[in-house]
Amino acid sequence: MSTHAARLLETADHPRATLAGRGTTANGVAMQSGLSQGPSNGAERPEINGATHQGGAVDGRWFRSVLGHFATGVVAITAIDADTGEPCGLAANSFTSVSLDPPLVAFCVAHSSTSWPRLRAARTQTINVLAEHQQPVCAALAGRGGDKFAGLDWTVSPGGNPVIEESLAWIDCSIEAEHPAGDHVIVVARVHRLGVHGDGGPLLFFKGGYGRFHA
Repeated sequence: MSTHAARLLETADHPRATLAGRGTTANGVAMQSGLSQGPSNGAERPEINGATHQGGAVDGRWFRSVLGHFATGVVAITAIDADTGEPCGLAANSFTSVSLDPPLVAFCVAHSSTSWPRLRAARTQTINVLAEHQQPVCAALAGRGGDKFAGLDWTVSPGGNPVIEESLAWIDCSIEAEHPAGDHVIVVARVHRLGVHGDGGPLLFFKGGYGRFHA
């Protein structure tokens, strides 16, 4: 796997989870909406048990640094804003499959996300699995404010949402349940339709950098 210098990902446009990369801290748990960087080189490394105890709490910087060693794929979650009719979306690395019967997937979103309320209000949401060359798409959707879809080519899924051109796959789904989890919410979604859209390798996020898979 080769990694490149990381651009700040917001994770559902919330600059929170930071994946450690060469010299940066990392939080691979929920890029939700996005990933942000944080310095790890200067962080004190705790004992081998992996925790810095201050009243029994785990040191947040060390938590992000360690979790950044878990490589993830990157998705773009899209929908059409019910009020404006305009496309909306966010980038996330917290996506996972959950169940085959019924077909369920899940992702995490920060409570402070400004994009999630727009996505949540839509009748359906579409998950786009990003390809290895789509780091600019990730950066656009991880930003805060502005027209995130400016310059992006997309078609319409059966559910009526943006399917970004050259993404590897798309999944039309709707919210099944939401579970508060610290500073994020875990969103469980039921899959209605899905398909393969492109070919090639996935966009990966690891230790604060983007990369690709080499067989």
